[in-house]
Amino acid sequence: MTLRLIFVRHGLSSFNKEGRIQGRNDLSTLTKEGQLQAEAAGKTISSIPIDAIYSSPLQRASETTKIIIKQLKDDLHATYTDELLEVDLGPWSGLTKNELKDRFPEELSVWQKNPEELTINREDGTKFQPIKELLHQAETFLKNLFNSHLGSNKTIVIVAHNAILRCLILKLINEPSKGFKRLKLDNSSISICNVTFNDWRDRQVQIQCLNNIAHLYPSIPQKSSKKRIILVRHGETDWNKQGRFQGQIDIPLNKNGKAQAKAASVFLKNTIIKKAFSSSLSRPKETAQIILNEHPGIEISVKDNLKEIGHGKWEGKLESEIKSDWPDLLKTWKISPERVQMPEGENIKEVSARSITGWNEIRKDLKNGETALVVAHDAVNKTILCHLLGLMPSEIWMIKQGNGGITVIDLSEKEGQPDTIICLNITSHLGGIIDSTAAGAL
Repeated sequence: MTLRLIFVRHGLSSFNKEGRIQGRNDLSTLTKEGQLQAEAAGKTISSIPIDAIYSSPLQRASETTKIIIKQLKDDLHATYTDELLEVDLGPWSGLTKNELKDRFPEELSVWQKNPEELTINREDGTKFQPIKELLHQAETFLKNLFNSHLGSNKTIVIVAHNAILRCLILKLINEPSKGFKRLKLDNSSISICNVTFNDWRDRQVQIQCLNNIAHLYPSIPQKSSKKRIILVRHGETDWNKQGRFQGQIDIPLNKNGKAQAKAASVFLKNTIIKKAFSSSLSRPKETAQIILNEHPGIEISVKDNLKEIGHGKWEGKLESEIKSDWPDLLKTWKISPERVQMPEGENIKEVSARSITGWNEIRKDLKNGETALVVAHDAVNKTILCHLLGLMPSEIWMIKQGNGGITVIDLSEKEGQPDTIICLNITSHLGGIIDSTAAGAL
């Protein structure tokens, strides 16, 4: 059984606009812009049958929830729970960022470098660690949610705040190191995770998209650093559509794949792209060329280390054919890909090593102020994203990469700090918030 979890951050609030720390403070309310953002989010998910909606009781979230419900076709009543309250920041709440810097400089430094380790003093002299407490709160919410909906296929909307939503997502993907700083969630953003489970602990999670704001303007979040990479999976091929394992066989885009690349080009037309990189296979190169039609004069640098995984003897075969000849290996591939050596091909650790090498080469090539387009493949993109999320290559099934899907990463400016995934697998330009592109055979 699978639960689809749709996470929505509240719309722009008065404290957001004033640059104040909100935390668990309930003095902040939605601005007019925030109300319009909430309405846009509601319209975006209105085509999806919703079975339940949970919300933080704080004003900025509860008002967002009420606006979303008005847009939905279903007659829903929200469940408000303190398990979705925002992070408790104690005496920080209500302060501007400058006031925070003046009054709590040491604590602010910890927050900026390693928020999970932040300790705050309460007014009564006791100490607490906000993010560690919030992660525990997130785990409690998920446990109760899963126990309530065990054995059912449902879609559930969760409306809450930046920090608690990040903690919920981190708990779903087993809380990777420094995970809190690896994610970004904008006001009224939509993130989707699919959870297949037997009980709340025995589960498989797939991130379908993160921080999608395609329903807003601008449709891509603003830069949070001086260097940005836009990572795209190539458009559809006939073998994607048929479910054949492509690997390193050079299959071109089909008609739909070219249309997907064109849609990505239109979606990115207002983004200033300075450099472009592609796998050396034709399907990503053609995708990059189509995207760059909106950005004339940019040459594509081809990188062999971004080629798709070598499936060896599996290449060109349908899954049914592989199941007939290699039933045990195929079963292991779906459960523990790190244990599979493709017959006369590669294993996922080898793909991860060369993909990350290629990523780091591109990373070093960028200058301040530059945005680069990178077009590659399903397995390559997944291993790069596992690396950026702090996951192991064995966890590639946690990541969805749709044909023509767009992911944005802002590169860290501080040594030792992770890059930030600004948004992941945005496919709204291809026909809706749910990724309905060809699954391929990976």
